[in-house]
Amino acid sequence: MSWFATLSRLVVLTLVLVLTGPAALALESTDKQRQAAVEIADSLRYGHYADVTFDAAWSKDTFDRYLDILDGQRAYLLQADIKPFNHLRSELDRVLENGELDEVFALHERATQRRKARLEWLLDRLDSGLDFSFDSHQRLALDREDSAFARSEEALDTLWQKRLQNDALTLALTDQDQEQVEDTLRQRYEGQLSRLEQTEPEDVFGLFMSAVTGSIEPHTAYLSPSQGESFDIQMSLSLEGIGALLQADGEYVKVASLVPGGPAERAGVLKPADRIIAVGQEDNEDMTNVIGMRLDNVVDLIRGPKGSDVRLEVIPAQAVDTTRSHVVTITRDTVDLEDQAASSEVIEVERDGDTHQMGVITVPTFYVDFDAWQAGEDDYRSTTRDVADEIKKLKQQDVDGIMLDLRNNGGGALQEANSLIGLFIDRGPTVQVRDAQSRIQLYGDSDAGTLYDGPLAVLVNRLSASASEIFAGAIQDYGRGLILGSGTFGKGTVQTLDELSHGELKLTRAKFYRISGESTQNRGVTPDITFPGLTDPERIGESSLDNALAWDTVSDVQYRRYGNPDASLPKLKKRHAERADSNPNFRYLERQSKLARKLREQHTSVSLNREQRQKEMQAQEAEQLSLENQRRRALGMDELEDWIDAREDSDDDAMPAERAQVIEAVRILLDYAGMADDIRLAND
Repeated sequence: MSWFATLSRLVVLTLVLVLTGPAALALESTDKQRQAAVEIADSLRYGHYADVTFDAAWSKDTFDRYLDILDGQRAYLLQADIKPFNHLRSELDRVLENGELDEVFALHERATQRRKARLEWLLDRLDSGLDFSFDSHQRLALDREDSAFARSEEALDTLWQKRLQNDALTLALTDQDQEQVEDTLRQRYEGQLSRLEQTEPEDVFGLFMSAVTGSIEPHTAYLSPSQGESFDIQMSLSLEGIGALLQADGEYVKVASLVPGGPAERAGVLKPADRIIAVGQEDNEDMTNVIGMRLDNVVDLIRGPKGSDVRLEVIPAQAVDTTRSHVVTITRDTVDLEDQAASSEVIEVERDGDTHQMGVITVPTFYVDFDAWQAGEDDYRSTTRDVADEIKKLKQQDVDGIMLDLRNNGGGALQEANSLIGLFIDRGPTVQVRDAQSRIQLYGDSDAGTLYDGPLAVLVNRLSASASEIFAGAIQDYGRGLILGSGTFGKGTVQTLDELSHGELKLTRAKFYRISGESTQNRGVTPDITFPGLTDPERIGESSLDNALAWDTVSDVQYRRYGNPDASLPKLKKRHAERADSNPNFRYLERQSKLARKLREQHTSVSLNREQRQKEMQAQEAEQLSLENQRRRALGMDELEDWIDAREDSDDDAMPAERAQVIEAVRILLDYAGMADDIRLAND
């Protein structure tokens, strides 16, 4: 390090001490963390799929991302707090490569001091008593991530006075009285303050590494020793919890996806993009508010012994106001292979006076019993073997077509995607994998023959990812069947887990490409016929993630086409549109999707006036309720008095929207089967 760099560093640290007092450097990096930083730098530069260059541009992006992690809503730090660290905007490459973490820790400590001071300020306001008249005509902006950092404490005081008023109003609108509101807020702020005081050096290191890896792409991540242990438990499916993948969403914890066959999915009370705001245990009436809590701490609260209950206070994904929360109860359990096994059913479709049998195979995930397989057992369980058994059952029932339902299937074992395709084609390539050196490896099905060569369709949605996208993409490229539903997730990258001297690094090393040469990354697989869905692609999916790798192409490979579904699409789309126009569920999905987008765009701030807030909330929910009741009237169901009851009443729904998609998909498949028969007759 040059004498000038050394002097600059001492000046910065002196400034930090002046600003924060003797406790400013209470948390210091360890030798192990500094060594891990050097190892991570080397791994990212030489092992990552992307061409990673640590330069001034990277430093700026990472510094800004670190600030976003520390204070994403620009509610704590002042411009004066950041100024002594501004030189890091162009020097974080040196910081990472040399493991010089002192200033990174110092900036975190400054943010921590600001957070502590603000929480104490809030508690002081509670002790002084709140104004519960709620007659202000002010509004509070909901998203300040693009705002500048404040110049003065007074500016932040004004902001926090609004935030405190909003917190109190939100609780008051849930029918809490003044004493309950004050108790709830005091518990929330004291809990946040207590957790802040328990911050450890590993927490600071992890946050900085989140900025480092997140500035490159979203699936590369540092795992601390404890996080690595949790990751191993999750991969073995022995974690006792609720079976939900959670992610941070500002101050909230959001449901990213549900584990197929897991407790949350079986209970049917959680949906992707739901936000969890409180967690309670079965033996304690009190619930712990988790707004502002670190993600790993929330996960720890939700975990627990098999058979025990956990209560979650949830804001539904479709709710436009945070006051519309409700409490759900889920019984913790482990997820067994049997819970994720493929299953089938036969759906009867009436057409021109005839009854047609259509087979549907639901595939929750791509699984294989690795232990039994590696032990050489002949009867090990796998997706391909179980689907093969279901196909044989359906063929015995003389079905007119088979549809595979891959909705919400987040992927799994790549080998199973390849072998599953082999049930429907007579050997051939299935996917290309390109590494960082642009070397391409081709995977495929080497077994001759097919198990099923009849009319085929695949149903997907936004939560169909990874191996599901490989399977759907190959079926589409081969012309082997129809792809129906909504655009898939778009995860087309491959990760490995590399050990460090301290912790582990999940590293993106390769990308998937279809045999046509198109990547599944970012764009996913586009269905031949698109269904509307309630999952918002701007909130869920690869394209919604920061710094997601781009879609691109490689050369295609030689493969034979088994059919030409494209030729039938104009007629299929026309018939589908005619049915969808008269289908209450499809009309509902289409309109609800548009309404949700409109409400999200409009809902950028909230009123701090109780009467105005209620009017706005009631107007928004009236639109949602109207759509739901239009659907219910058309289906002959009882109408609801309150929109929030729609989800709680879903068990009594005679034809939920998700089921309507299955019914329409098999009708399209039946149309396609008839057209294929006509083509064969014409060719004969």
